[in-house]
Amino acid sequence: MWSEYGAHTAGMWLWWIVAIGLLVLFVWAIARAAAPQSPRAEDSPEAILKRRYASGEIDREEYERTLVDLRK
Repeated sequence: MWSEYGAHTAGMWLWWIVAIGLLVLFVWAIARAAAPQSPRAEDSPEAILKRRYASGEIDREEYERTLVDLRK
């Protein structure tokens, strides 16, 4: 059987473990958010160029000229 002191000590240890776990989770989340993301296939120069053309940021001539330059 748990004595009053033993139950108090076990409860205290449980709260410390929970607090440390939350701290580790918080630090991991911040580190993951701050880490540079690996480049994706959608971020290739050609994909960026296609998005710019599709959004009307550049015209067809500039798109085709830049595409030829990228493929060299």
